[in-house]
Amino acid sequence: MAIKLAKVEYSGLNARQKENYNFLKVSAVLADYGFMTMRLSDDWQGADFIAQHVDGGTFLKVQLKSRLAFGKKYTGKGLYVAFFYEGDWYLYPHDELLKRVLEETGVGKTASWMGRGGYSMGHLSQQMRALLEEYKICGDTRGAELPPGH
Repeated sequence: MAIKLAKVEYSGLNARQKENYNFLKVSAVLADYGFMTMRLSDDWQGADFIAQHVDGGTFLKVQLKSRLAFGKKYTGKGLYVAFFYEGDWYLYPHDELLKRVLEETGVGKTASWMGRGGYSMGHLSQQMRALLEEYKICGDTRGAELPPGH
């Protein structure tokens, strides 16, 4: 008996369903780069999942976000952050990119960063897109390598 499948509308999912959906989507993209992912039931050292490379020696602790985000609570933990924006996935080392963002933008002077110790952006400026360019990963990447520094 054939099964009839219908694609879901992301906007119709609840918050937990969106998180599961995004985990599965980024996992599929990372598989093209040789990573297998393991979802964590509780944020372990700030990570939502672990990505293990087929080389057996590369492990990434990844925090999954719905947008570009930084948080003081994530610093010093060796975390990567993954998020989707306008057709592309981004995977960046939190502390490395945060350092550049604080040096090159006004993020460090915002009330959000100074007060709550966090900052996120739903829309990326040209400057932020330029800073993120080396961390862009795309879904159709069979045989591609990770950007420099990964």
